[in-house]
Amino acid sequence: MTPDQLPFFGPDREGKVLVAEAGRIARLDDEAAVGKIMKPVLNCAEARIEPGRVNAHTHIYSGLAPLGMPAPKQAPENFLQILERVWWRLDRALDEESLRASARYYVAQALIAGTTTLVDHHESPNFIDGSLEILANACQELGLRAVLCYGATERNGGPEEAHRGLEECRRFLRSNNRSLVRGVVGLHASFTVSDETLEEAAGLCQELDTVVHVHLAEDLADVEDAIGRGYDGPLERLLHFGTLPPGSILAHCVHCQAAQVRSAAANDLWIVQNPRSNRGNGVGYPAALGESDRVALGTDGYPARMEDEARALRGEATKHGETASVVDARVRGGYRLGTDRFGLQLAPLTRGGAADFIVRDKDRVRHVGVAGRVVVRDGSLTTADLDEIQAHAQEQAHRLWDRVSSV
Repeated sequence: MTPDQLPFFGPDREGKVLVAEAGRIARLDDEAAVGKIMKPVLNCAEARIEPGRVNAHTHIYSGLAPLGMPAPKQAPENFLQILERVWWRLDRALDEESLRASARYYVAQALIAGTTTLVDHHESPNFIDGSLEILANACQELGLRAVLCYGATERNGGPEEAHRGLEECRRFLRSNNRSLVRGVVGLHASFTVSDETLEEAAGLCQELDTVVHVHLAEDLADVEDAIGRGYDGPLERLLHFGTLPPGSILAHCVHCQAAQVRSAAANDLWIVQNPRSNRGNGVGYPAALGESDRVALGTDGYPARMEDEARALRGEATKHGETASVVDARVRGGYRLGTDRFGLQLAPLTRGGAADFIVRDKDRVRHVGVAGRVVVRDGSLTTADLDEIQAHAQEQAHRLWDRVSSV
């Protein structure tokens, strides 16, 4: 490919231009250095070219929740009841078509918001086999980078259910060849799995040379369960069984003590803070996370508008005696986590790194590129018909709410 054929983005308001080739940044320079022979593909005037955002822990399967999800008949009084009466009923109600609608809707909205990478944790107990294919197809089709897993659990069908979840992870990791999608092994949480399942997950990680993505110490119930089994906490239990290879992802850690956070860092584990979810579920604030430099920012199923999550974190951090600098640290953590999983630098934008970027005009995301492909232009999705995605999402949401009431 000759220089004048390379996709060329910019110049932005700082005179910066980005040239992409084979999904990577071939050049990132000022306009004069790149040369006048290139013509801009996107209008970036008065805007800034920045790295695309990373959502380091989410649940794509909750994508339809904003479309009229009914409140439970009996209001939950604690976190376990929120799970039992809301989210565990939703995930049991999912089937292939509703999951496809959820995935395409969530991914489309994420891209429009400037989020180019999702680290997802999936569960659909009545549709396990092939569920990760649905998510992967949506991400690849619409042009979003994703790390996927199935969160194995025993809460509905015992050890056999957990085994099927781990087998879905195995099947997907062995068969996936999508350029934008990676897989890891998933566990729901320590308190919903047996020792045997932890051992099976550890063996699978060793077999496939991968890591685990798991909820950890989100609520005291998880801690109390581990203590009841003879451990100091769920982190210690998972480490005991070898279920957390270096690079594994721990969502929440709200009720981890400072020493446990330091232990997670010493074992090269990632922690993902989810401030809007933690606040909404009333589980507390993870004040000890400052003990690790391996902490990222996620939404735990909330829409993937990372500026909203950063704003929530800034408010919560200030309220709990931390400085606003924690936000920048968490954002950097997300880029580092994503870089680990893809083996490709996501930020800062640099030659040889991923050509995943946004063009931001103040608070508005004007354009989005993933692997050098323009997926949002002038605020509009380019890779699929957004009206069709939204109509299908509305249709499947109504059907899903009927199913939720019967499971």
